[in-house]
Amino acid sequence: MESDTLRPAPRKRWYRQLYFWVLTAIVIGILVGWLAPATGEAMQPIGTTFVEAMKMLIGPIVFLTIVGGIASVADLKRVGVTGLKALTYFQVGTIFAMIMGLVAINIFRLGDGVNADASKIETTGTAAELIEKGENQQWWEFLTHIVPGSVAGPFVEGDILQIIFMAVIFGIALNAVGKVGAPVLDAVQRLTKIIFKVLNFIMKAAPLGAFGAMAYAVGKYGVETLSSLGWLILLFYGTSILFVVVVLGGVMAFLKLNIFKMFKHFKEELLLILGTSTAEPALPGLMRKLEHAGVKKETVGLVVPTGYSFNLDGAAIYLSLAAVYIAQATNTELTIGQQLGMLAVMLLTSKGAAGVAGGGFIALTATLSTLGTIPAAGIMLIFGIDKFMSECRALVNFCGNAVATLFIAWWDKSLDVDRVRRVFNGEDVPPLNSSAPAPAPAGTLPDAEGETTAPAIGNDPTPAYRDEVPVEAGAR
Repeated sequence: MESDTLRPAPRKRWYRQLYFWVLTAIVIGILVGWLAPATGEAMQPIGTTFVEAMKMLIGPIVFLTIVGGIASVADLKRVGVTGLKALTYFQVGTIFAMIMGLVAINIFRLGDGVNADASKIETTGTAAELIEKGENQQWWEFLTHIVPGSVAGPFVEGDILQIIFMAVIFGIALNAVGKVGAPVLDAVQRLTKIIFKVLNFIMKAAPLGAFGAMAYAVGKYGVETLSSLGWLILLFYGTSILFVVVVLGGVMAFLKLNIFKMFKHFKEELLLILGTSTAEPALPGLMRKLEHAGVKKETVGLVVPTGYSFNLDGAAIYLSLAAVYIAQATNTELTIGQQLGMLAVMLLTSKGAAGVAGGGFIALTATLSTLGTIPAAGIMLIFGIDKFMSECRALVNFCGNAVATLFIAWWDKSLDVDRVRRVFNGEDVPPLNSSAPAPAPAGTLPDAEGETTAPAIGNDPTPAYRDEVPVEAGAR
């Protein structure tokens, strides 16, 4: 009887997998938007409602995961060192992404011959609002914006950066009080498990959300939009694919892992991003699967949410490529020195773009306004195709954060590469005992003397959201 309980759960058939239904919904959405544009546009509420439902859980998941991770470690210095390593990696990755976008547009020079007169370009509608917001945004504002004006504000507005700030402060304080905070830590872990159960319910509606979002996008903008600036879209997608395969693939090869097998492991999340054009709904799945693969909970909880604001590889490629395209299209000459200076500004203006409506557009406007050499109104030249670039930006951002978390875990000498490889290969692996990879067992809290104490309420050795891992190869 005991052997039956230890036997891995049977794998679902392909037609019962979430990714199959999401992919089917995307195809149906494209057909509806193409053949019946008015009907496609009417499907917008279905897509936006699902995305909003997912965003509702992002704040609590990020907060609880970071608090639980920081409060559970015995050595807070390790958390700080991990954070510094992550920020260093993020900056290096962003620079590589921007340079690739810069090189691509300088080689192909797709803006030459457009000869757009910036003084005659009209900015109207949503684009005008985003341009105005970007022009009024200072490069340093993302630093001062990190501190929230209230405790509830970041959760209401869905501001990931502010939630991370609050979670780090609260987690450090909970760790510092020692035994007194043990019941609070236990409550945090229990709440985390409940939140992921709610997430599991909402994810069942993912195919509907993907259908609604895709039908609206195609019905609203139409496939004919692709023809006007098709070469620019292809260059962006080609550069992004090259970055993912060569740069991110190189990092994975250094870790002795296969990036294509990583794609297969995260196929549900990647298809969800493709359907909804945003990486936020895939954040919980990324955290859940990385922890199951063997990355420590505190590393996942700190690196992944931070990466969603600071490690935007797809947005970085887009920013450098689009800025130089606008310069070429408006006959604005840029020297190599000016382009490198533009990259330095983008390293600041690009931060915090994730999670903000039109974030990439706002960051691009803020960059051009700060430089003053490229007319910001030129952004109207690419506004029509921005929607078709957003999927690629989100996909690259997601892949970049997955690879970043694995690399930071390796850098911390806490990555079980063999387990990660087995999970990515689809092999059945035993459930993780959350006390194994961490300095202190889950549900314990270091006291003032560095000893650990069990919480007053229970001591479940199972990770808070282990039950929510999809039942597939290596999932249980």
